[in-house]
Amino acid sequence: MPLYEHTFLARQDLSQAQVDALAAAATEIVEAHQGKVTKTETWGLKNLAYKIKRNRKAHFVMLNIDAPAGTVAELERQTAINEDVIRWLTVRVDELEAGPSVQMRKQDRERSKRREREEF
Repeated sequence: MPLYEHTFLARQDLSQAQVDALAAAATEIVEAHQGKVTKTETWGLKNLAYKIKRNRKAHFVMLNIDAPAGTVAELERQTAINEDVIRWLTVRVDELEAGPSVQMRKQDRERSKRREREEF
């Protein structure tokens, strides 16, 4: 089956529990259509480069998906309907990353640098 990375941006006023519920709903859609979500990453609340639908920040979530094209089409349709999602993008990839994504590794590096500065 083809492999995809599906990333969506959720409104800034949602709680983390609501963002997790959006990710769980996306996972249910994929699994209901004979697909599989191999990894879910929540990147947190981040600043946007410009306002999107009156939002200056957004919750970023990425899903690694192993599913047929019809499943991804249904996921995109459901995502487009959801008013809590302000942007989304699905990209077909040759292979999925086994470990944490680049974004998660960046956050880990920043945390470790902060801890080092606090120790001095």
